Amino acid sequence: MKKLEIIIKPERLDELKSILTSCGVNGMMIGNIMGFGNQKGYTRSYRGTKFTVNLLPKMKVETVVDDETAEIIIKLVSDKMSTGEYGDGKIFVSPVEDVVRIRTGERGQAAL
Repeated sequence: MKKLEIIIKPERLDELKSILTSCGVNGMMIGNIMGFGNQKGYTRSYRGTKFTVNLLPKMKVETVVDDETAEIIIKLVSDKMSTGEYGDGKIFVSPVEDVVRIRTGERGQAAL
């Protein structure tokens, strides 16, 4: 099993959810985060004063899937959501040793 942490621009969330549900993902966690990478933010001017905004709003979507589905999701997200511009996002992939459903005690793949 793999845990995917997908960081994207907030306006791309519906597109990502569509990709995940088309791959059979039945659970995800979504959170609002702030951050920057190569994009480094932007400079604005307000009443003649320039200021830099270097923490940009992002969305973090987390899900745990089997290894095969993880590769399919990574390929689909990379192909369909890439604009070629800074700020498209990142996918962090981590191995998951075990999953336990608290309600029933099911473990592993059955708990997903």
